[in-house]
Amino acid sequence: MKNDITHTIKPHGGGTSAISQTQGQSLLLGRLRVKPAMTALLFILLFLSACSNDSFDKRAVIPEAEWPQTERVAFDVDINDTISPYLFGLGLRHLENYRYSNLFVFLHTRMPNGNVTHDTIECTLATPDGKWIGKSSGSMRDLTIPLNENLLFPLPGSYHFEIEQAMRDPVLKGISDIGLYIEKQ
Repeated sequence: MKNDITHTIKPHGGGTSAISQTQGQSLLLGRLRVKPAMTALLFILLFLSACSNDSFDKRAVIPEAEWPQTERVAFDVDINDTISPYLFGLGLRHLENYRYSNLFVFLHTRMPNGNVTHDTIECTLATPDGKWIGKSSGSMRDLTIPLNENLLFPLPGSYHFEIEQAMRDPVLKGISDIGLYIEKQ
């Protein structure tokens, strides 16, 4: 007794095509013959590769777009590959009524071995003639600020990042969210 299963799919351009499968035999797709077990393995591998930890992109919302100097935004990132270079930067959104053309932040990094580094970063938010940089969405501006395009992490393990606003305002108004992006090159 033979069990045939036929799936009909509609290609993007219209028309139809059929994929026939005979249970226990091979799947015929055009001229390509692939065993069902190999097809399942291929889908599993594609799923696992899509779930890799080669990138990190997270932002923290600043409540009511008011960021006190005393509050830091924190992120933990696991890095396993110390050979490949990474693209590393900040992502932020601000209101168009933000009163400055830049934003200074302190970036504190605790490495897996416990060593801590501190960096002062200036984020340019407007051109010299006063036009906002980044994508506009209503009264918001969204932008990414690359900090290092070929960052090599020195150690594998968990990195702890903290961002604090370094402007002179005790409560900085107009920054709605800020975060990090790390992407393997």
